[in-house]
Amino acid sequence: MNMNSVVIAGAGQAGYQTAASLRQEGFSGSITLVGNEPGLPYQRPPLSKAYMLGKIGASALQFRPQAFFEQQRIDLIESSVVSIDRERRVVMLADRKQIAYDHLILALGARNRVPSVRGIGLDGVFGIRTLADADALAPRLSAAKRVVVVGAGFIGLEFAAVAAARGVSVDVLEIGLRPMARAVSAPTSTLFDQVHRNWGVRLHYGHGLQCMLEGEKGRVGAVQTTLGRQFDTDLVVYGIGVVPNIEVAREAGLAVENGVRVDEWLTTSDKSISAIGDLVSFPSPWAEKPVRLESVQNAVDQARTVAARLVGKAISPYVPVPWFWTDQGDYKLQIAGLADGHDETVVLADAAQRALTVLCFRRGRLIAVETTNRPSEHMAARKLLQRRTQLTPEEAAAPGFELKSYELANRPA
Repeated sequence: MNMNSVVIAGAGQAGYQTAASLRQEGFSGSITLVGNEPGLPYQRPPLSKAYMLGKIGASALQFRPQAFFEQQRIDLIESSVVSIDRERRVVMLADRKQIAYDHLILALGARNRVPSVRGIGLDGVFGIRTLADADALAPRLSAAKRVVVVGAGFIGLEFAAVAAARGVSVDVLEIGLRPMARAVSAPTSTLFDQVHRNWGVRLHYGHGLQCMLEGEKGRVGAVQTTLGRQFDTDLVVYGIGVVPNIEVAREAGLAVENGVRVDEWLTTSDKSISAIGDLVSFPSPWAEKPVRLESVQNAVDQARTVAARLVGKAISPYVPVPWFWTDQGDYKLQIAGLADGHDETVVLADAAQRALTVLCFRRGRLIAVETTNRPSEHMAARKLLQRRTQLTPEEAAAPGFELKSYELANRPA
């Protein structure tokens, strides 16, 4: 059939990029971008860092100004897609408006996983996911003297670094035994544990959140942990992962498995519906089973892939090297590849430069590289992984080994 209308459900990174890429690829039909937040589509990563510190304003978060959407004929609608009629190819919005589509792209993202504990509704308890969250949290941080952060993942540690820089007393509760354990190797965890302690942050491993206790006027006053400790606090910020927004897709009968399930072309079980970004579980050569990734790179690359496919371009299956980053204080951690299941690491450290590179191997094959304050090595790692490098642990551990030099010496002729 002719494709004259595309509806994109979700106006975050993936949804915005799909709309922009469709126009870049020459699509001339109608594009409707449905987002459930007020204002223009914006970037989320700075919310817990530069925006919280006041280094950038809300306008700097926007992907593009209003004029861009008008000039590109992208119809922005502030609402939510609440149901899909696959037979009629129509989506229903929260205000009961119906929009027909020739192709539907689900970019519904994910939401914060909220701790299921007593006191979660107290004043002064926050997650960070949206601009509204950050706007509500920022003034409370300015007035706080003590903060408890629940979860030592990327978001939790980014906020802990911001709070410590403001001179606030910070305690981090982490149910696991090291920071960022789901995402990075033990050597990288060790570095960031020490970095945060040097900033005055106190990290408490093995401590889950038991409950929150009320202080004055309905505000949170303390937290209790699963190991019986109590921490007085003015503010609690949690970052314990996210939940993909699969409900609309599941109710429409689309296949769901740790997210909306898509094939290597990012198509759902309905060929008229694609899905991308934090929402989807997809086959990847970089993982041993279908994977769901929460990253800007994944959202952008999947959006571009779908846009190219919809305009009829010949494309390859979606296989880019995954990469991620987190800024914590003046330390930038960048990760190329997926380290899940690694069984060996080679550490290249430079204490004088506050820099670290960790090469992660599984069964003798390089699967991920974690670099701290070494952006050029991160780029070299991405190139090597994309080329399916044959670098061995023994070569990497040899005296004088340099990742950048190895990449340069092993470029294809």
